Amino acid sequence: MELHERLSTSRPVAATFGPDPFAEVKNRIHLAVIGELGPQLFTATMDPAALRERVITDIREKLDVEAGISRDDRERLVQEISNDILGHGPIERLLADDSVTEIMVNGPFDVWVERQGRLYQTTVRFNDDSHLRRIINKMVAQVGRRIDESSPMVDARLPDGSRVNAVIPPLSLSGPIVTIRKFANKRLDLQEMIRISTLSQETVDFLQRCIQAQLNILISGGTGSGKTTLLNALSQAISDSERIVTIEDAAELQLKQAHVLRLEGRPKNIEGQGEVAIRDLVRNSLRMRPDRIIVGEVRGAEALDMLQAMNTGHDGSLTTVHANAPRDALARIETMVLMAGYDLPVRAIRQQVASALDLIIHLERMEDGTRRVTAITEVQRMESEVITLQEIFAFKIQQVLPDRTVVGSMQPTGLRPTFLYKFEKRGISLPNDLFAVPGALENAEFPVRAGVS
Repeated sequence: MELHERLSTSRPVAATFGPDPFAEVKNRIHLAVIGELGPQLFTATMDPAALRERVITDIREKLDVEAGISRDDRERLVQEISNDILGHGPIERLLADDSVTEIMVNGPFDVWVERQGRLYQTTVRFNDDSHLRRIINKMVAQVGRRIDESSPMVDARLPDGSRVNAVIPPLSLSGPIVTIRKFANKRLDLQEMIRISTLSQETVDFLQRCIQAQLNILISGGTGSGKTTLLNALSQAISDSERIVTIEDAAELQLKQAHVLRLEGRPKNIEGQGEVAIRDLVRNSLRMRPDRIIVGEVRGAEALDMLQAMNTGHDGSLTTVHANAPRDALARIETMVLMAGYDLPVRAIRQQVASALDLIIHLERMEDGTRRVTAITEVQRMESEVITLQEIFAFKIQQVLPDRTVVGSMQPTGLRPTFLYKFEKRGISLPNDLFAVPGALENAEFPVRAGVS
């Protein structure tokens, strides 16, 4: 079946409802094959290709004794049943489609995908709620998580690193819901980000030098704006000689350096015990002699420990935060520090933030679905009760075309950052023309003095 569904501008593509005529056959053969193969399906020693061949052979043998099924239907059933047993059921094809960046399952009969930042409805469907629940259970069990009525929400990841969020009744009123943020097989580098217009050549040159100068950088943006992708790309500028500790809820970062230690948080078990929070991992990382600490995302009280790490000699640390603007990102950090439970004055928190952070990189998802860096902002010192910010680069929108394509580019504001001493301290050059506003000299009006030709 064709996966690239056509986007309808007048109405969404109609979903296919109603029972699958082969649901009973598929369920019966599925259970029979699992019953015969048993533990072989979950052994780590068996070759995956040989296991798939064995499963497909067994399915074909059982379908041969079923009457009234055409050859095309038999081949389709072989594929669907094997995907159920070895993969992730009907969405296996969507997971294999590199053009799909997100999969949204809104119940068994309503599946949407995101391609190039836009939503499309598909004709993919599950048999019923129980079929979808089986696939969810398989996904979360692979990483030691669980989902049931007592714990009806879960965050997990697939073996390829894709992030999975699932919600089931009673919290969901429309049946089991799954959202999968797909993990790109090809990691985007900074040159690729220039090609897709996320960054400009000048901003890439500047940010690479900022990483080498060990600035503390906060990446902010909305959901799905590309924060983790940018963090991965920026990490390429980190030297192989540095010891890096990464801390995440669900492991997504792909650092290629020689000396990387990866830590992942752990949720509560079935008895409500054994949780290891991101905050615990950040504090523990300080005892691991890191040169840099990279936290995938700060969401709560760990923001305080992250600021403490940045202020105690771990220069070059990076993290991300959900926010709508650079100023909002600082407000969110303040709020999360207060969540740590300490009665700290707001001024003291802001002084910590201003001292810890050097740079904020803000991303947005545009109207046309593209993800772009819209501001590179320096965090300066406190003035009275306010942290001063200074934009070094800003995205200028030139026009929005009728098809919603956004035309624009990153432009320097002409302001030089005040953290240049950190570049000098590490012997990193920073060209003066990097901050020059294009056309500034040509458009400048010079006064004419009397007697001077």
